[in-house]
Amino acid sequence: MLERVPLMGRKKPMLAPTEVLSSILEKPLDFSRQSERRASRAVGDWILYVATGGRLPCCRPVAAVICIRRLRPRIASKVRGGRSVTVMKDLNTLLIFAKVVEASSFSEGARRLKMPISSVSRRIAELENQLGVRLLDRSTHHLRLTDFGTEVFELARQATEVSEAVDNVISNRLPEVSGAVRLCAPPNLSDSLIVPVVGAFHQSYPNVEVKAFITERIVDQIAEDVDIAFKVGTFTDATLAARTLLTYRHQLVASPKYLARWPPPESPRDLPAHRLFAFSFWKPDYCWSFVHVNGRDTETVSFQPAIAMNDYTGLIVALLEGCGIGELPPIVQPDLVRSGQLVEILPDWHLPVFDLTIANLRDRYLPRQVRIFRDFASKMVPGLFGTLPS
Repeated sequence: MLERVPLMGRKKPMLAPTEVLSSILEKPLDFSRQSERRASRAVGDWILYVATGGRLPCCRPVAAVICIRRLRPRIASKVRGGRSVTVMKDLNTLLIFAKVVEASSFSEGARRLKMPISSVSRRIAELENQLGVRLLDRSTHHLRLTDFGTEVFELARQATEVSEAVDNVISNRLPEVSGAVRLCAPPNLSDSLIVPVVGAFHQSYPNVEVKAFITERIVDQIAEDVDIAFKVGTFTDATLAARTLLTYRHQLVASPKYLARWPPPESPRDLPAHRLFAFSFWKPDYCWSFVHVNGRDTETVSFQPAIAMNDYTGLIVALLEGCGIGELPPIVQPDLVRSGQLVEILPDWHLPVFDLTIANLRDRYLPRQVRIFRDFASKMVPGLFGTLPS
């Protein structure tokens, strides 16, 4: 027996969603404009009723039509006023539309989708033709959503989230872990962190492809489609979920060769008399800030470096050759200090403390391979470096 379900927030009960759904799926109907809206809303309510466990939220007609198409792919069209109106074949075009809007351009959207721009433009035009409305106002350098486009984009964005969630739910049930993990990290961590972690991960999960992007610049994980980022410094991005893997302070170091030629400094004030190396981009002023182990005394030393470079690998070569004194993170080639090839200077005066974090998008439906890599790295990285100065 067909049911009549009173919808939340409506004074009059509507046609039961199951009745409308059954009618649409079994035979084409001649809808008047009013009954079509009622039918679409009812079908959408029914679908969301099942999906949300009985909360019966409302649903716009466009969403209902899309959901019907997904439930019964064989439905190709419905008749309205004697004119055939094609129902969208799948969600792919909506997903493409959402990506283009998020990227604010066809070229960037095509790059993220890994599709030709011409294909993306054609699919958006087909979507507008199918819906019978203009979704985007285009100019040479800008895209602007129309009123209809704004409404469809919200539905497209939700459809994208649902599609990704379904894919992740399915992948989480597969016996083998596969797929791709895209990560980024600073250049100086390639040999001491990235290579060991990725190598060990691949031994355990050989079907997962890891793509590493090594860069000094700040990466927009959403815009550049990066799953995992290793970051150094203070973490402030609220769109990402982060775990602190390590906490450490930089050390002031020199080689025994240098210290054999020059007496080691006894306080930070003695440093300007030495050849000093700085890790930095070009800037007019350089300084080091120190805190004594007693927690009270502080010193700030301004200097002009003999060498300034934004690459610790190059600075390490100069330090090992006995050319001067420089700061070094203990996670960059840590064996140099442990083996005595470099010696810490002024061990009672400490440079600032830094955090190494691993960050991923704040998404409850994180792909299985990304989640596994994140957890794998979180367990492995602290053991790579042993006890760090802090």
